Amino acid sequence: MEKQSHFLIIVLFCLFICFPTTATETGPANGLTKLFVFGDSYVDTGNRNFSARSWKQPYGLTLPGRPDGRYSNGLVFSDYIASWMGIGSPIPYRWRKMENASIEYGMNFAFGGTGVFETLVSAPNMTVQIDLFQKQLQKTLYSKADINSSIALVSMAGNDYTAFLARNGTTEGLSAFTKAMIKQLGLNLQRIESLGVRKIVVMNLQPLGCLPSETISYLYKNCSTSGNSLSLVHNQVLEKTVEKLNNKSKESVFVILDMYRAFLSAMKKQAHQPGAMKFKDQLMPCCEAVTTGYKCGNVEGGKKMYVVCNNPNSKFFWDDVHPSQAGWRAVYLALKSSAYSYI
Repeated sequence: MEKQSHFLIIVLFCLFICFPTTATETGPANGLTKLFVFGDSYVDTGNRNFSARSWKQPYGLTLPGRPDGRYSNGLVFSDYIASWMGIGSPIPYRWRKMENASIEYGMNFAFGGTGVFETLVSAPNMTVQIDLFQKQLQKTLYSKADINSSIALVSMAGNDYTAFLARNGTTEGLSAFTKAMIKQLGLNLQRIESLGVRKIVVMNLQPLGCLPSETISYLYKNCSTSGNSLSLVHNQVLEKTVEKLNNKSKESVFVILDMYRAFLSAMKKQAHQPGAMKFKDQLMPCCEAVTTGYKCGNVEGGKKMYVVCNNPNSKFFWDDVHPSQAGWRAVYLALKSSAYSYI
């Protein structure tokens, strides 16, 4: 068993070192050569342990053809940010000590399921992720010039709301929770800036009401108005917080990526984008549980408790909350022509 586990680790590590996960564009963007990632499953490229569903079939079905720790059938959003920068995807923190591990492109500290606060999974929240980053800097793995030519990408908050509601949080208490959570997020962003990062890119909340976990109640035909309203309120508070942070800064260090509009644009207005395809049943996931209480990747008694569509590229969503590789590419294209010009 130990030999098998050791062999598995070697194979999985090779995926990060030997397998080209990102088709990079020409040259580093604006002289930015390092990417440091903080957040959740939208940007995690392999930090969770092997019990997470990101390490189970059918995840990684399209690329690299087996589970590699990403919560999709292939690439996730952080891969596309690295592509835009003209670099490879930064190595997950978990794999940094493996032989021949390359820290050339930065490091990914994101853990699927986590948030600004403690959530429903046992994994480092944003504060702890920044602690891990700071420890790497103290080890002088990166020079001051490296940090000055870096971007920090932050994807947080969705899991905080899930945890709040799961712990019997009330609708009346959501406003206070949002303010408290974004206040802490703001402090965390300032801390990243204090460590020398030149540009900090914050993803706002996607339309939560359009996630398949919500739209299943509407037979995947309509989004939940209440879910989308929560996202809009969150994004308004976040925008004001980031504006205040930039006013304190000598430069506009903090940039918001409008994931809310990008998701809607990618799902509904995709056809006009060069090289893009129109998604079929855009609110329906490719990988779907066969019955209530299960999720994509769940197996019981050797039986798969999920079904997978024939063509993942035809679906915007991969599972109940995560976009497919094609979905993430569409979001990337929707953002690339506008928001990226501010980075």
